[in-house]
Amino acid sequence: MAIDTLQTLEVIEVMENFLSKKRPPEHIRNQLDIGYKIEDQSIFVFEIRPKWNKPEIILEHPFAKTTFVKANNHWKVFWMRADLKWHSYSPKPTVKNLQEFTKLVEEDEHHCFFG
Repeated sequence: MAIDTLQTLEVIEVMENFLSKKRPPEHIRNQLDIGYKIEDQSIFVFEIRPKWNKPEIILEHPFAKTTFVKANNHWKVFWMRADLKWHSYSPKPTVKNLQEFTKLVEEDEHHCFFG
């Protein structure tokens, strides 16, 4: 089940606010940037950078994900490990709202999201 229209507006507002704080300086964004996308009930945060040996190819590498669980009215938090699989973020596997998710990713206390 996809996120409804009202939630989508909230997601965009929260995520754009998060990006405004976390994006690298404008002069290097063609070499490194971050973005997000909404797919069904999940939000993915990813790194954007050119392929090392073919800079004309732009790659997206997801590193954080949150999924809304309507039945429990919370967001599950995941991080991408080196095995390229999503793993529950064990220090705080669920959050009550999207602001808590962005705060977890921004602070990255356990160095899971930004390394």
